[in-house]
Amino acid sequence: QAQLVESGGGLVQAGGSLRLSCAASGRTFSNYAMAWFRQAPGKEREFVAAIRRSDGGTYYADSVKGRFTISRDHAESTFYLQMNSLKPEDTAVYYCAAGNTVTSIFYHWAYNYWGQGTQVTVSS
Repeated sequence: QAQLVESGGGLVQAGGSLRLSCAASGRTFSNYAMAWFRQAPGKEREFVAAIRRSDGGTYYADSVKGRFTISRDHAESTFYLQMNSLKPEDTAVYYCAAGNTVTSIFYHWAYNYWGQGTQVTVSS
């Protein structure tokens, strides 16, 4: 059974860093786009970053561009979100996702598999 498991969330002060990990298992995601989304209380789930398996291209929301970096390991079984210069508005539950999509990487409905989420809290 395909599974995505996030780890690495926590509490950090503004300006600090965290690295989230997403371990994929149960099937091959070699042709899948892998992404991070987040959802703050009372808000819709929003796109954060994605890495497209077809060409290795990376994509970011404007709000995190230059601060966050998405990457994957060589075995492509784990991917990461390095978050630097964190701000209180980055506080949310962060979800990793996998989807068999090339052109719809920014949309949560394009992703078939989701992790359980990990809380990131940034204090001011």
